[in-house]
Amino acid sequence: MLEDISTQVMAANFSFHRKPFEMTMLNGFDTYLMRLQTDGRCRARIDNELSLIESGDLLIFSPGQPYELRIDEEINPQGESIVESGDYHIFFKGPWVDSWWQSRRRPTRIRIPLDERHIGLFRQVIMEQRRLSNPCPEISDYTVRVLCLEVDRLLSEQPSTTPKLYLAHRMKNYIEENASSIFKLEDVAAHVDISVSRAVHLFKEAFGTTIMQYTLDVRIDMARERIIFSGMSLEDVAETSGFANYTYFHRVFRSRFGISPKQFRMASRTSM
Repeated sequence: MLEDISTQVMAANFSFHRKPFEMTMLNGFDTYLMRLQTDGRCRARIDNELSLIESGDLLIFSPGQPYELRIDEEINPQGESIVESGDYHIFFKGPWVDSWWQSRRRPTRIRIPLDERHIGLFRQVIMEQRRLSNPCPEISDYTVRVLCLEVDRLLSEQPSTTPKLYLAHRMKNYIEENASSIFKLEDVAAHVDISVSRAVHLFKEAFGTTIMQYTLDVRIDMARERIIFSGMSLEDVAETSGFANYTYFHRVFRSRFGISPKQFRMASRTSM
């Protein structure tokens, strides 16, 4: 039997505003609220100040925490005064979340990468809430837990909120999410809108390795798992792990593990 649901999602949705909007809850909500700004700008009360909220800002409010949101004309990156604000939001509660919240101090606002890994978690919860037939609240329960733990991982990976570290971690996330595809240094740099030379410097400074070496490490690890746990041909393993051709993959793999991919597969199956 499945365990009791310990995280209950009360509401989840995506909102997009092109007209002024305002909400004030002096006594807050009786649930936790996670709100991810994805488009445009708005204002929210943080530490008793009405602060500018931009794309990539994740807001977390605990039960009873005062809440104020204002959506009005803001100057966009193009210098235009416009009303535009889009966000994903989830209202949730439960004993697991209470324990998670009390385990450490967290800021109300956290900068996170606007990538599929994070947005996808919000979308998953929303889709489960909309499901009328065969609902599975356990999926929402565990998805919210993953989202909470992902927040903590982001906080631990970014002990400093300096722009340099933020950009370096965004590049790292890009590599991990796109390692199975072929990309260039220019693509990594363009993802965070900086020059290639600056991207190379920031990444090496933050992680002690180069962008391409880290990419190679991720790809090799991905290939190793596929060799062990899938029935894919070795040529397909190489292709789906981001290597341009099997010859290069074979050379890199042998250099890393001391044996060929075929020998590695045979040895792993013998030991299983």
